[in-house]
Amino acid sequence: MVAFGPLRLSAFRVRAPSGPQLWVGTRRTLSVQTTNAERKLKSADELPGPSLGTTLYWLFVKGYADKAHLLQGVQKRLYGPIWRSKFGSFDLVNVASPELIAQVIQQEGRYPVRTELPHWKEYRDLRGQAYGLHVSTGPTWYQIRSVLNPKMLKMKEVMPYAPVIQQVVSDLLQRIELLRSHSEDQLTVSDLAAELYKFGFEGIASILFETRLGCLQQEIPEHTLRFIAAVNNMLTLSEVVILFPRWSRAVLPFWRRFVEAWDNIYDVAQHLIDKRVAEIEAQLDGGKPVEGMYLTYLLSSDKLSMSEVYISVAELLLGGVDTTSNTLSWALYCLARDRGVQDQLYQEVESVCPDRREPTTEDLSRMPYLKAVIKETLRLYPVVPGNGRFISEDEVIVDDYWFPKKTLFHLCHYTVCHDEAEFVDAERFVPGRWLRAETPGGRYQHHPYSFIPFGVGVRACVGKRVAELEMHLALSRLMQHYEVQPEEGAPPVEPKTRTLLIPASPINLRFLPRA
Repeated sequence: MVAFGPLRLSAFRVRAPSGPQLWVGTRRTLSVQTTNAERKLKSADELPGPSLGTTLYWLFVKGYADKAHLLQGVQKRLYGPIWRSKFGSFDLVNVASPELIAQVIQQEGRYPVRTELPHWKEYRDLRGQAYGLHVSTGPTWYQIRSVLNPKMLKMKEVMPYAPVIQQVVSDLLQRIELLRSHSEDQLTVSDLAAELYKFGFEGIASILFETRLGCLQQEIPEHTLRFIAAVNNMLTLSEVVILFPRWSRAVLPFWRRFVEAWDNIYDVAQHLIDKRVAEIEAQLDGGKPVEGMYLTYLLSSDKLSMSEVYISVAELLLGGVDTTSNTLSWALYCLARDRGVQDQLYQEVESVCPDRREPTTEDLSRMPYLKAVIKETLRLYPVVPGNGRFISEDEVIVDDYWFPKKTLFHLCHYTVCHDEAEFVDAERFVPGRWLRAETPGGRYQHHPYSFIPFGVGVRACVGKRVAELEMHLALSRLMQHYEVQPEEGAPPVEPKTRTLLIPASPINLRFLPRA
């Protein structure tokens, strides 16, 4: 818990953010110009890449529309590790080697941008809301990020969240038991990813809003269902809205539904936060010390306006669900299909926490194979198969090419994670590759930028440590209680791309109680 002494009510009033001054890269610009002249660098126009017709053929004739992660590899084989592709308003420079990814990241500047989200900005302007992490840029973004980081990115600050996460894991175990016992064979849990999505939603919400939403109850509360549906609708519509010009807003239904989804997300988030503010003020009026977790920290920091708190917490929720739920789904799928790996993981958990004792954060530090299973899952099934970097501050050089400001880079993580030059038997699920004792020289040799599932640098995932804690606690306790097996006769489940890498068909697994 985060404990605070008596707080003044002014700590919860609106305050305009401030931040560091914008860094001006004049010296960097001169250096690029000099290097350009000396090396005779090529321009982006000289990059190889598919025509629009070829891209449309691959997407809609060859069937890569929902397999964009595989299309990365096809295009890399044809054009090399750096190529250009255009689709609609998107003009991308694709990089698909760890060396080139490193070059982009190391030149991204002080205030990097993943990608522009003009439709999110348009919604914020429509409703007069703060921009938040995904829309803000420059010093304003830096200021917000500097407030959000401390209680999220440091492991010692995240450890106090463990008791709440354990409660959510206990509810997940009860939910698994209920679903299993009600199935035809009293063992199978159908569409496991959907159930773990509820777990991920409940886990991150319990930290961000400091309240339980009831996602894992048999009867989920109406406002929670509304919240979950709004999040799913917004993320789905976000991919569609950005493809259409602004004049289509009044003609096509997508923009209206996108606005409705965001309205529902914001309204529920605002209601939950206002409820917590009222509780804190009541405690202060009664002369009681205020205790809480992440939301209490944000409210008491006096560094964000209430509008910034509303949107920041909502956006943290959006990014905090899929990492946990997708990775756990794929991890259990892989374990079910590899009895040897599953047995080794169970033996490790049992040796550290015998007789189903709940693991503590200290116990987790003595479970290297558990962490290796999660890392290997993230390598095979990266939550985001490709990430963006929008170079907004200065020109950059990548390989032998010079790129101006406003260049959008696409970092092809999926292809790099599946590169045989970096990972031997790259298509196999081999958690042992991450254990030092099992690799020559005591360390697994791969380029540091060949595996960055949570990003790197100042744009790294804010919720990385919370997601890891949730996954480690959930997977260890599931192993304590169940042996997982594939459904009888079930075909392999392939991934598909819907911005995120998700199962193309339901993952149905059998959960056999351990003696």
